[in-house]
Amino acid sequence: MQYAVRWLAVIVCLGLAQCLPLRAQTIDEVEESLSDNEAGELAPAGVDVQQVATDTEIGERLTQILEATGWFEEIAVDVRSGVVFIDGETLSDARKDWAGELARKTEDVVAVVNRIVVEAGPIWNFAPAWAELKDLWRRALQAIPLILVAIVVLPITWLISVAASRLASRWLEGGNMSPLLARILARAIAIPFFLIGLYIVLQVAGLTRLALTIVGGTGVAGIIFGFAFRDIAENFLASVLLSIRRPFLVNDFIEVGGRRGLVRQMNTRSTILMTPEGNHVQIPNATIFKSTIVNMTANRNVRAEILVSIGYEYSISRAQDVVRRVLSAHPAVLDDPEPWVLVDALGSSSISLRAYYWFDFSTYSGDKLRSALLRQSLAALDAAGISAPDDAREIIFPHGVPILQGTEAQSASSPPAHRSADATQPDDTAAETADEGGLASETDSLLDQAEQAREPEEGDNLL
Repeated sequence: MQYAVRWLAVIVCLGLAQCLPLRAQTIDEVEESLSDNEAGELAPAGVDVQQVATDTEIGERLTQILEATGWFEEIAVDVRSGVVFIDGETLSDARKDWAGELARKTEDVVAVVNRIVVEAGPIWNFAPAWAELKDLWRRALQAIPLILVAIVVLPITWLISVAASRLASRWLEGGNMSPLLARILARAIAIPFFLIGLYIVLQVAGLTRLALTIVGGTGVAGIIFGFAFRDIAENFLASVLLSIRRPFLVNDFIEVGGRRGLVRQMNTRSTILMTPEGNHVQIPNATIFKSTIVNMTANRNVRAEILVSIGYEYSISRAQDVVRRVLSAHPAVLDDPEPWVLVDALGSSSISLRAYYWFDFSTYSGDKLRSALLRQSLAALDAAGISAPDDAREIIFPHGVPILQGTEAQSASSPPAHRSADATQPDDTAAETADEGGLASETDSLLDQAEQAREPEEGDNLL
């Protein structure tokens, strides 16, 4: 067994001795098999390294550049081991800094020592002012072509926008749309045309970035203007909403905000009414939108009322029948709905009767018809022997009560006779009198006055 192990170890050693010479021989054979061309192709390519500029070359180059500017006097550049020393004189710190930056950016410069002296100029030196004036004049001459372009482009775009606005207005007004809303939409359509022309002018002038900067950077200004023109914006939005909802039309008789009158026009700020007194009243649209609107023209038939009084000694039913007959007989009072008379209140010395009736507001005047009905009712009650006593009152006789005798007492105690009809006086029972103007509606007279009156926005501009 021991012999076997020894022989196995000898065999392994002999094997290893044979392998090492073979490996070394293989590497040698590979190196020898490489030809000169193959060795050349595998060798790394050479790198060209530029020669560093000398101090003299750097100094000469900087001197030439600084002298070429004409900004420096007695300029001297000294370069030692890549460190640049600059001496000389100039008139401003900006030029001195420019020379230092120029030297620092020069290739192969390690450091810069800027010893240029800035000379203090004279106190009264107009050279900068003249230079600025010359620059302004140069820029003004350069802006002349841009101004000419703006003079040509802006009017053309304005005319195009006006034409677009008119065409859009005609097209929109042809449909079922309020005139105000049609004008607003027409202007909204025309605005982009003008903005295109303005953009062209700014683009040609090179001010597009400035315009965008102004528009984008006016957040604070927008807030300020928003608060300043809050009422204007509110009235504008109210006018748009009123145009959409259309609670009234032109020449409608309305009551809003304690004002009554005919609607003459509505703009983006206010609505103009002509009152029964013939005055133009401008009410802000925001006030109209937030207020209660009473349109008296939307429904031609309206209800009105009159108030009469009778004494307690008379029959209430009979008085009601007399007043109702007067209302029913009048041609201006509508039969449907029929009039009625109700007991309104019981006073200290009289009974109040309130009569309700309907009439055509577009044909008759409410105030005139009320006057005629009161006149006829008073005449009918008087003819029926029904009168209205005065209110109870206290009478004081400071000198006592006089005592009448004989015929004086008899005449004083006799009751007053009823009023007799006089042929020379108008008949109180007539449906209308000349003083009541034929009961014609006030709308027609207001329309005539409106046609003759000057519109509030016409005339010379005070500003």
